[in-house]
Amino acid sequence: MALAGIVINSMSEQRKAISLSNLLLIVATFFVVVLLWQLRSLLVTLMIAVVLAAAIAPIVNAAEKLRIPRWLGVIVVYVSLIAGLVGAGLIIGPSVSEQIQRLVSKLPIYLDNLWIAAENLALRMGITQIESVEQFFDIQSLTNWLFRSSQQLLVRSFGFTRGFIGGVVNLILALVMSAYMVAGSKNLIQGLVRLFPQPWDERLAAQVAPISRRMGGYIQGRVLVSAILGFVITLGLRILGLSEFALALGVIAGFTNLIPFVGPVLGAIPALIVAIPQGGLTFLWVLLLFVIIQNLETYVLDPLLVGSSVRVRPLYQLLAVLGGTQVLGIIGAVIVPPWVAGVAVLLENLYLRPKLLTEKNANIYELPINSDSQPLSDSEKLATGISQSSEN
Repeated sequence: MALAGIVINSMSEQRKAISLSNLLLIVATFFVVVLLWQLRSLLVTLMIAVVLAAAIAPIVNAAEKLRIPRWLGVIVVYVSLIAGLVGAGLIIGPSVSEQIQRLVSKLPIYLDNLWIAAENLALRMGITQIESVEQFFDIQSLTNWLFRSSQQLLVRSFGFTRGFIGGVVNLILALVMSAYMVAGSKNLIQGLVRLFPQPWDERLAAQVAPISRRMGGYIQGRVLVSAILGFVITLGLRILGLSEFALALGVIAGFTNLIPFVGPVLGAIPALIVAIPQGGLTFLWVLLLFVIIQNLETYVLDPLLVGSSVRVRPLYQLLAVLGGTQVLGIIGAVIVPPWVAGVAVLLENLYLRPKLLTEKNANIYELPINSDSQPLSDSEKLATGISQSSEN
């Protein structure tokens, strides 16, 4: 009885200890979540900095192979990128701004033309009740929805950065942080992996290079593809007679193309609206232009320039874009997919491949089981043993 009482007391003490540890774990998790929520703006800036660092790391690595100091390579790369962006802004910025202002001022006229085109199409289809067309295609409601959706996207984009000024400051901070990450990447990686016990420190250190390649390759490919498509769309719209807004529409299409899946569709909408007053033939030619460009991107440019850098199923990429847009707005639609690609590297190399290798080894050493075979009798076992001994 005394022994049973000691066992019961020890079990109750273990349950109390387990309950106390679980309670402390829950409390610690709660405080960590609250802390991360308070630091959400810094976390978004850190995510942007990691993506930028992964994008410029190959250029700095190539400069380092030419015996250029790493810190000097970082400075040269950033100065060149900033100078290129500033130069492009000075060259095409005034024209783009002027065309966008004229496009916004004429937007009500284009929407009225869109409504007239919808009425004419309804009459050709035999719909004589215009009220039903108004219910199905309400320009005012559509305009309000577009402005409201755009405002919500901007609020989500800048909500984590305390407004436009805060967004600019955070972007500069992300550039500075990414420069430090690339310049001192070796020491930074060594310091981070030391936090993990062996052999996980070596395994995680080995994943840095493939993660960086996949994230950086994705961003580099998307930027290059968007620049090419923006130029081609600008040239195509000029040829089709929309030279008044060709540059602005090309820039809009190039920027929206940074967003996978939905970006090309969003970039085509303004050009199609502008093409409606030019006549049905021009509208069809503009629509055909964007269809050709979309197929060119899907089947030529993306496989050639982006390649297999993402290696994530299209459904998961789409979910990443939608989830990033829902949480972080336009910024999330751009930076979340490369993060998903980076996490996929960890999942593949640290879980899926070891799992498949273990299953393969288990299948090799597993003996085949024949359900039709019968157990050997004593005489058969003796005969088998004699034949084996004679062979030896």
